Amino acid sequence: MAKKEAAKTVKVKQTGSPIRRTKDQRATLVGLGLNKMHKVSELQDTPEVRGMIRKVHHMVEVIEG
Repeated sequence: MAKKEAAKTVKVKQTGSPIRRTKDQRATLVGLGLNKMHKVSELQDTPEVRGMIRKVHHMVEVIEG
């Protein structure tokens, strides 16, 4: 039997504050598992997650691991 390949992940760190941002950007941060400054969240690398990161790219940093 072939081994199942591990799902690729991406680590995202919040670097910007959600203060004075639109509600949808705040909701996107919560959807990424971020709600406090400098918090890191590890997520599956899917097109949906990449789109969310792109939407709030000015408030997050992708950590290569």
